[in-house]
Amino acid sequence: MILFGEEHLRGVVDEHLEHYHRERNHQGLDGQIIQPAFDVGAANGKVRRRQRLGGMLNYYYQDAA
Repeated sequence: MILFGEEHLRGVVDEHLEHYHRERNHQGLDGQIIQPAFDVGAANGKVRRRQRLGGMLNYYYQDAA
C-alpha cells in the first residue's frame, strides 16, 4: 500500500483499528470479538463480505433473516 501523506495514513490507521476492534473474529479473550456488533452471530440469512482498505481486510457476516 502506498500512502500519500499524513491524512491518508490516518485514514488507513482508522480503518484498520475499526476492523481490529469490531470485525476480527476469534481474536479476543475466549474467542470473542473485542467490541462486537449487536447482530454478530446471526445464524440465518445470506453471507456477506465487508471489505476495508481496498480488499486487504475482509469481514464475513450473515444478514438478518
